[in-house]
Amino acid sequence: MTAKRIVVLGAGESGTGAAILAKVKGFDVWLSDMGKIAPKYKEKLDQYNIEWEEGQHTEEKVLMADEVIKSPGIPDNAPIMLKVASKNIPVISEIEFAGRYTDAKMVCITGSNGKTTTTMLTYHILCEAGLNVGLAGNVGKSLAYQVATEKHDVYVIELSSFQLDNMYEFKANIAVLMNITPDHLDRYDYKMENYIAAKFRIIRNQTEQDSFIFWEDDPIIAEQLKNLKIEAKIYPFSANHSSDAMAYLEGGELVINTDSQHIEMNREELALQGLHNMFNSMAAGLSASILDIKKDVIRQALEDFEAVEHRLEYVETIDGVRYINDSKATNVNSCWYALESMKAPTVLILGGKDKGNDYTEIEQFVKEKVKAIVCLGVDNTKLHNFFDDKVDAIADASSMQEAVEKARSLASTGDVVLLSPCCASFDLFKSYEDRGKQFKEQVRELKNSTL
Repeated sequence: MTAKRIVVLGAGESGTGAAILAKVKGFDVWLSDMGKIAPKYKEKLDQYNIEWEEGQHTEEKVLMADEVIKSPGIPDNAPIMLKVASKNIPVISEIEFAGRYTDAKMVCITGSNGKTTTTMLTYHILCEAGLNVGLAGNVGKSLAYQVATEKHDVYVIELSSFQLDNMYEFKANIAVLMNITPDHLDRYDYKMENYIAAKFRIIRNQTEQDSFIFWEDDPIIAEQLKNLKIEAKIYPFSANHSSDAMAYLEGGELVINTDSQHIEMNREELALQGLHNMFNSMAAGLSASILDIKKDVIRQALEDFEAVEHRLEYVETIDGVRYINDSKATNVNSCWYALESMKAPTVLILGGKDKGNDYTEIEQFVKEKVKAIVCLGVDNTKLHNFFDDKVDAIADASSMQEAVEKARSLASTGDVVLLSPCCASFDLFKSYEDRGKQFKEQVRELKNSTL
């Protein structure tokens, strides 16, 4: 009997991991990437004797697949995916594939904003509690690779809507939905309802033995829940002490109040500050409580966690001006949270690849808190059309060095320079990480030049 043929499209962390798991499980595996494959992934593929190609998709070989595992970055309307669909070849995600080969508990976190911080925070608590835990999805190592080469009792997984799109039988034991705001609409036919449906796939296949944690105050989530029958036990969190909320703010305290335990923490003692981080801490604390982590461990871990890189990351203070890297703010709502936490006059660096952004969401904060804007992008027309009459000064930059120099010239002692772009990075940078690293490098160059 010939082995089932698995074709993996895309050779990043996700695709390489999926190919290795398929090989370990005895499938006939072939991997194809339209771009260049990074040397570290070529090395891994070769180590497992997996055939691969780069720089093209050889159509006849792709269409020989019994099943395709697609990297999340490849859209369904890519030419090769349309060909695959025309042949009715099943397409799944790496997460779906990995889920077939592990009985570990899955803590899965999604949302338009806050999911990386919440994922890292949850992982941190479980590590501190001594659990055998893996970190996967958009952060950490590929879930499939870990399932192939390691064994964990619990996985904490950050899931984007793209990953959720091609998940069918996979189940989250604990599903966390942080929020839903417009994002990636270019991948969803510019229809918000399609994006919402993708996010809600996080609760697919859940039973009454499972748990669903969500932000009760989110109007989109609240509306969608009216149309759904939730099988899992629900754990809402909120800014206020509502009758349903199992985590909330009360005075200066963050409270987690489940059937199994009651935790109160002074907000000022939490490692992460700002309203958005209170929600991140609530979601992580609830996940840990459901897993029966002791409250002293949860409290300690929420106090000593170190912030995620590129998310409201303090860089330097130069001439009395604080520089903050929030490059991970690739949508308007992320920038809203960043501006919400600003306490000083702010010079805001915005711009990049616009994904259909509506900037009215941050308009009020811009008027109240932003003294100047630096537009960093190939085409800043939309930014100028919206912001020109809303701030005292606005400038353009076509490189990070220029953006930092212009921000410095617009800032005064006591101000903040905030990189919180609202946009994807792909017009001038390789990724939001590249954008953030360049920002930090330029700020540190600036610091050295003033010494």
